Amino acid sequence: MPVADIEKRRLAQYYLLYKSVCRYCGATNPLGAKKCRRCKNKDLRPKRRGKK
Repeated sequence: MPVADIEKRRLAQYYLLYKSVCRYCGATNPLGAKKCRRCKNKDLRPKRRGKK
């Protein structure tokens, strides 16, 4: 079900799309993370937000 309210849609996109992904184990982390929360590896990348 699509979200009609602009402000709620913006919040949902922020919490779903703006994350870091560990290149080693694939865990999602906060965008400002320096190390992975699961494996403590420092090799993080931003989550892809492009079209499929």
